[in-house]
Amino acid sequence: MDLIENLKNALNNEEVDIVPAVSVTAAAVEETFPAAGVSWPEAHKDPEQMAKLGIALHEQAGLECARIPFDLTAEAEAFGCKVDLGDMDNTPTLKSNAPIDDPEDLEVPDDFVDQGRLPVILEAIEILKNEYPEVPVIVGMAGPFTLTGHLLGVEDLVKMLKTDSFIVEDAVDVALEAQIELVEAFNDSGVDVICVADPTSSPELLDPNDFNEFAQPALEDLASEMDVQSVLHICGNSKPILEGMLDSGFNGASVEEAVDMTEAQELRAQMGTDTVMVGNISTSQTLFSKPTDEVKAEVKVALEKGTNVLAPSCGIAPKSPLANLQAFVEARNEYYE
Repeated sequence: MDLIENLKNALNNEEVDIVPAVSVTAAAVEETFPAAGVSWPEAHKDPEQMAKLGIALHEQAGLECARIPFDLTAEAEAFGCKVDLGDMDNTPTLKSNAPIDDPEDLEVPDDFVDQGRLPVILEAIEILKNEYPEVPVIVGMAGPFTLTGHLLGVEDLVKMLKTDSFIVEDAVDVALEAQIELVEAFNDSGVDVICVADPTSSPELLDPNDFNEFAQPALEDLASEMDVQSVLHICGNSKPILEGMLDSGFNGASVEEAVDMTEAQELRAQMGTDTVMVGNISTSQTLFSKPTDEVKAEVKVALEKGTNVLAPSCGIAPKSPLANLQAFVEARNEYYE
């Protein structure tokens, strides 16, 4: 099977013989580290190690993609935010907002895509495309509203929506400008899929009306700049904004298990959209801690309900059992036997 063509067809809403089994969200499992010859935090900052870890679940579990990077802080770091890269037990975390005195001072750094770890990600893509040309490479990036929250502070951002919404609009525009530069670099890199993860746009943090006004327009603008396949992922119960997600111009909408896949497919049909559904095997429960037979049962239910691209519901917890990721792919195969 041509893995790249199969994933491309699925994301283009074309008929496929077998639903792809991938992860559009962060995918790094600690059990894969020894065989891959990698460690954290090195794999966050070294392109060779990033590529090796990105392909590890393909080689060790059969996942039909390579997925990098493993966090959402690289763009904020390129703006000058301080980041703790963590260790073997902790993923990178932001330690400061953008180094500005006033939100109105926010601007895109010169040579943005050359800052921080962004060149590492681009080099890792090149390595993967050269060494594994048959495997789809999926790269992740933060959504405009999420990046704005990283730069200004999420709590401050949500408060400003009520008091200084025009400043929020301007800040989101700056974040969008930077991300368009990054998307242009990704377009040129040969990557197969760009996944925009926008957790700060989740209805659990942002009022759905504010999503429509502040987050969705920027997502639409970002999607319009993509020359490759694209997926939008929003965490939590995204049912209140699913129509907006499906109408934002991405090839796929990735959702957590709180969204019923049957209902999502019914909404797609009502809208007449070509945006497909991606997901939604629980990462916090099923893949993280349930036995393999329950993993397989949940996979088969998702396929029965019509997921177009089988994927974890969010970023895979690093301490998830490798056996559960193997069962994830095995269940997809068994479904078609």
